Amino acid sequence: MYFCISKQQLQIGIMSTRFKRTLVTSALPYANGPVHIGHLAGVYVPADIYARYLRLKGEETLFIGGSDEHGIPITLKARAEGVSPQDIVDRYHELNKQSFEAFGISFDIYSRTTSDIHQRVASDFFRTLYDKGEFTEKVSEQYYDEEAKQFLADRYIVGSCPHCGNEKAYGDQCEQCGTALSPDELINPRSTLSGSQPVKRKTKHWYLPLDKHEPWLRQWILEEHKEWKSNVYGQCKSWLDMGLQPRAVSRDLDWGVPVPVEGAEGKVLYVWFDAPIGYISNTLELLPDKWETWWKDEETKLVHFIGKDNIVFHCIVFPAMLKAEGSFILPENVPANEFMNLEGDKISTSNNWAVWLHEYLEEFPGKQDVLRYALTANAPETKDNDFTWKEFQAHNNNELVAVLGNFINRAMVLTQKHFNNKVPTLGELTEYDRETIAEAKKVKEAVESNLEQFRFREAQKEAMNLARIGNKYLADTEPWKTAKNDKARTATILNIALQITANLSIVCEPFLPFSTEKIRAFLNTGRFDWNSLGSFQLLPEGHELGKATLLFEKIEDEVIERQVKKLHDTKKNNQVGADAAKAVKPIKEVIQFDAFEKLDIRVGTVLECEKVPKTDKLLRFLLDDGLRERTILSGIAQWYPNPGKLVGKQVCFIANLEPRKVRGILSEGMILSAENADGTLALIEPERTVLPGSPVV
Repeated sequence: MYFCISKQQLQIGIMSTRFKRTLVTSALPYANGPVHIGHLAGVYVPADIYARYLRLKGEETLFIGGSDEHGIPITLKARAEGVSPQDIVDRYHELNKQSFEAFGISFDIYSRTTSDIHQRVASDFFRTLYDKGEFTEKVSEQYYDEEAKQFLADRYIVGSCPHCGNEKAYGDQCEQCGTALSPDELINPRSTLSGSQPVKRKTKHWYLPLDKHEPWLRQWILEEHKEWKSNVYGQCKSWLDMGLQPRAVSRDLDWGVPVPVEGAEGKVLYVWFDAPIGYISNTLELLPDKWETWWKDEETKLVHFIGKDNIVFHCIVFPAMLKAEGSFILPENVPANEFMNLEGDKISTSNNWAVWLHEYLEEFPGKQDVLRYALTANAPETKDNDFTWKEFQAHNNNELVAVLGNFINRAMVLTQKHFNNKVPTLGELTEYDRETIAEAKKVKEAVESNLEQFRFREAQKEAMNLARIGNKYLADTEPWKTAKNDKARTATILNIALQITANLSIVCEPFLPFSTEKIRAFLNTGRFDWNSLGSFQLLPEGHELGKATLLFEKIEDEVIERQVKKLHDTKKNNQVGADAAKAVKPIKEVIQFDAFEKLDIRVGTVLECEKVPKTDKLLRFLLDDGLRERTILSGIAQWYPNPGKLVGKQVCFIANLEPRKVRGILSEGMILSAENADGTLALIEPERTVLPGSPVV
């Protein structure tokens, strides 16, 4: 008998015998917001499937995760909210950590890059390369804010886009036309910190000379790792063919790991250098005495799970860092995925066009596996794919409920009904029984082959195929009919069906960990290891089964419609906001400061408020202005239909406006309101209570 295997399968087999253990890392998500389904589909679900599979096989496996807590996006969010960067990362690190745990992402550790251990490891790593002369120093001119007294990152500079004229383009990109920019291209650049025009100042930074590493990177990637996914290999080749350039390792910023070199005050490690070292520091935190086995032993297989936007950093930059240090292993594979879109549009965190993991867990309690299954079934492994709520519903109703859940429920219910909930005796096998068993045993090899090659979508399909085999077997053998006159035949059929169910508890575990836990409870068994997959003697005759319930439940149309509406309401609100921004009135002509100083704007407490009779717009306010009571009329009645509710509130008013009579009532000032783009008015109120008569300065 001859067997034919592909060159790729042979290479994978050789590699698998070379390694004693596998270190799995997943990209560290920025701790400036929650995790969404794009992150899950691209990185965390496939990484978890792979780690769970290896553990089931009994292989020594470590799965490392954590939060990336440095970088400009975090400082920008902190500034926008008026809090510290540490406040931001504390909030989102904890939220994402809890969400991952609830979703079943089985990290061995989920730590963070603001930990003391990470600060030390990243600092020591830089210092090692610095002492070895692996960096080059370069002085360049960069924008500096003289009022804020700091150099400006690209995102802290705004100006007019030279391509579309958008006056609020950032120093790295215009978000209106999408053009990538540099600060030097902006027209009339200004600092977002102070609003002043920045100046150019000289600053010194350290660079990793990637051009020096290009020859060995070209050999290592293009010749020695042709088995990498085509999208990964292709992007690496493109970068190498363009020629690598030195990359700055440090930047002028006050948030990050300080550069551990004399004279580098006010400089931190660039986040691209700092973040991947988090894999090392998190391993050290977990295994302080054994971490080097996982990072420096050639018998360790290192696999990075990332999205396509991180390919260059994990395939070119981080390996160059590790090689320059000299004692670390290099990644064996980087199975990066493409992007997951949402209902036909790109996921946008800034526009809230996303399905957030923490919200899903709240709105779909107990349905973690449904999302895991749907994301894997449509995984963006070689191209961008699209998540829709209708497909999510179809995967649940047509596959999890109708195939997997239906088969297991029928096998359990029939056994309970006809054999007192005990595994019946296996009798004489028919040819069809043997064919079914043989077909079921092939599933193991098919799933393994796909998982080893990081084809998770196909692997899950093959795992689900076992349930399809079981369903067909029951439909063809009809044990509900044989039970009437052939108990021995019925016993054999249900024994085989239950053995398939036990096999499903193994093969589905990497994909559906919560559901397989339920299946084991139905069967009243512990966990089987991966090597048991394909055995039809997992459940002994006479073994008492547990109580079975429905494994999955149908998701109704109204549930899906509610989620779609939620998304489109978000889009509608975003459009209203965009239209409102376009409708903002232009600034009036400049006035002298002396003219402004003549206005006396104060805070008053509302004592009375009522509609002026025979008018549609006017409200009469009686204010305590700190010195006396005064009456002011304001044309905001249509936006405050219950004026009595304004009593006790504080409002801003112009106190030194010349009084005038309106409808026979003397109005002694003007109450200040803000006019929205749609013409609606809202009273301007102080954030907290102040003394009546307090001036607005």
